[in-house]
This record gives sequence, structure tokens and C-alpha cells, in this order.
Amino acid sequence: VNRPRGAKNVILMVGDGMGISTLTAARIFDGQRPIDGRTPGPGEENSLAWDRMAHTALVKTYNTNAQVPDSAGTASSFNTGVKTRIGVINFGADQGVEACKTPEKLPRTLAEMARARGMGLGIVTTTRITHATPAAVYGHVPKRNWEGADAAYPVADRASGCPDLAAQLVSFKGGFDVALGGGGARFLPAGKGGIRDDGRNLVTEWLGAWPKGVFVSDAKGLRALNERDSGPVLGLFNADHISFEHDRKDDVEPGLPEMARFAVDKLEAAKRGYYLMIEGGRIDHAHHASNPYRALKEAQIFSATVAEVLKRVNLDETLVLVTADHSHVLTIAGYPQRGNDILGYIRPAREGEGRAAVTPEGWAIDDHGQPMTTLSYANGAFVTPGLSRLLPPTDPNYLANKLHGTDGESHGGEDVALFAEGPRADLVRGVMEQNLIFHIMAEALGWR
Repeated sequence: VNRPRGAKNVILMVGDGMGISTLTAARIFDGQRPIDGRTPGPGEENSLAWDRMAHTALVKTYNTNAQVPDSAGTASSFNTGVKTRIGVINFGADQGVEACKTPEKLPRTLAEMARARGMGLGIVTTTRITHATPAAVYGHVPKRNWEGADAAYPVADRASGCPDLAAQLVSFKGGFDVALGGGGARFLPAGKGGIRDDGRNLVTEWLGAWPKGVFVSDAKGLRALNERDSGPVLGLFNADHISFEHDRKDDVEPGLPEMARFAVDKLEAAKRGYYLMIEGGRIDHAHHASNPYRALKEAQIFSATVAEVLKRVNLDETLVLVTADHSHVLTIAGYPQRGNDILGYIRPAREGEGRAAVTPEGWAIDDHGQPMTTLSYANGAFVTPGLSRLLPPTDPNYLANKLHGTDGESHGGEDVALFAEGPRADLVRGVMEQNLIFHIMAEALGWR
């Protein structure tokens, strides 16, 4: 498809922790456990929303001081065009805490540039809205944990001059048209529904700064809004992260597709250009828990969200990018048969292929005589509250780590994928540095 050379709008969609192995496993999972009325199938032939996008690249994710990155450094990369250190949000690689006192010298974000040009602005996430990836849209801190005025941001460190991330969101110059996610406790005082020790109620402060603004705290409140009629919308639907899709109560917390629909419709209704970042953030958290079911369910819902976005926008004027900030150490292995349950034990494709030894049920077994699963993690906790290695592998609470016991499963360092559709999607090709994502967005918007 020949698209125009310039974009009016840019939507960046980030599947946090959605590495290449997650893409493959989620594709099979979605085919075997469809959520849209399709007949379940083997899964390998299935396609997710991004599989049908026109342009694809591989993206190098390293931080300037880390071979395997974290979300703070990676999200900073595609929001500022500048690679930086692990754990740092929108500081230059050579800037330390002293730079808090000279904010004008910090890298500018795409959101700051967009707002300065009169564009609309939105954030949607399933994590705390002060978590690393969404915070990189608007914030600048040398330590990603400085989310609120609480124990994670010690009082002594606040002399640095950097406001906490929740405070930075409500004071963002020009504000947001829509900001939806979790993390409400970082905005409210301790003892009044929050954990702030400075007594500030940032929701009240935000409403004071935006008299036409609307604050909502549950799905019912969001559903009562008219995207066209309301002023700015701040939605915080959980004190912490929004619940995993498997655990979410629909009458309390809106799902990612619903939040994305609201944000897109609201920004589109304003009929001015906009930048919108949408994060499926809990793919990452399920991986850290070595819980493949919830990780793949979150990826499946993220794909459904991408599909919703693609059908709601004009791709002749909107550049849509889908990527991950980093990977995880999920592996897919063991020669299972075609159509083998992606969460299940391995039924070998051919006797003698890999391992000949099988259980009476026909499952491949390891050197300890234990049945093997297709999915496992290279590291991670052997014990996680609420999860167990003793459950059947198809149970949503199964813990899949088989190898190295650590406090939590870690990120992976391999490249991630970038998918694109819309104006200047043709710039997405080959193997790219992660910070080039920012420059592709800026180029599409005509910022030279």
C-alpha cells in the first residue's frame, strides 16, 4: 500500500517484555484458545494483529551500560531518541542526579515536543501510570523507583530537586487529553487511599488545574463518559497495577482494549494531530513470575487491542508502531507435535526425536524422569506466592521455571520486533537501534 509521506498522528504500542519467543507462543496460544468466537486450531498457522502489518524490523535493546536492558532505559530510548543507562528515565547517559536542578538540559520527550506544537496527547497502560514505560512519556528521573513521595523515594533523595513521577504527570506542561492506568496510591495521601507521605492529593491538584477535567476510578465511571464531550480525563483504576486479564473484574477495572478505544476516539474527536502511547504492561510481570499462562493471555489481549486501534484510525494519516521494550528468557523447545498444547507437556513429534523416553501418557521426560513442557524459563523463582510448579502445566497458576532459581525471572537481551503501518512505515526495516523509533515518529510528523 502506498501511504502519504506525512502523518498527522502517531500511536506507539508497547507490549512490555514481548520478546520474539513470546510472539510465537502467544500466536499459538491465541489459535488454541481464541477469544473472538473462532474455532480452536493447532495454533501454529494463526496470525496475531501485528503479523498482518506491512513493515517489520528487528530492534537492538541494550542500554548504554547494560547488555540486557530494563524498561526505563529502553522506553527512554524511543521517547527521546537518546539511549541511556539501565534504571534511568529520560536522562542522558552521562547525566546524574545533579541534572535534576537543570531540567532544561535533560533530553526532551516526543510528548513534550508534541504538546509544544499544540498536538493532543494520551497514555494508556495496564501498569501503574508512574511505572517505567508510561512514565517515560512525560517524566525525567535518575531512578525509576521515584514514582511517588513514599518509601521508594527517600526524603533525603528528594533534595535532588526532581519531583516524583506522579507529581510530574499532574504538572506536565500542557497536560494530557487522556491518561488511563493504575497506580492511584502514588497520587493520594497516606491514610486516605494512598501512600504519599507529603500529604498531597494529586488528584485534587489535577482537578484544580483542569476545571473541565474528569477523574474516574472504575470501569463504570469510564463507561459513563462521552469521549467527545468531556474535558481531559484522568483514570486510575487500581491502587497498584491493573489486575491481570485473567483476574480482572470487568465491572471494576476496564480492560486494555476498552481503554484504548476510549483514548483513540477521544483524541480523534478533537480533530488535531496527537501522540498516543498504549502499553500492555503486564506481559512483563507475568514473565517475571514465571507464569506463562498469564503472560500469553496478556499478549493475546494486547493483540486484540492492536486490532481495535488499527480498525479505528485512518492509516493514511496515522502511523501505528507496535514493539516491545525488551525480551524475557522464555524458551520454546522439545520437539512437540504440531498442535501440541503450547502450555502442556511435550508429546514428541516422532519417537526418537530429541528424547525417546516417554511417560505412559506419551509425554517426553527429562533425565530425572519428569515430564517436560514446551515452555520454560532460563531463570526465575522456584517459589512464587499463588503459583506452583506442582500444578498441571495447563493450569493458569502453573509456574514454569525449571532451571536456575533466582528471586524473579529476568529480562532477555535479544532483539525485539517492531511492526509498522501508516505514513513512513517504510522506514521500519532491517536491524535498528532502539532510539531510531523516536526519529521515525518525528520524521513521520514532519519534525526536521
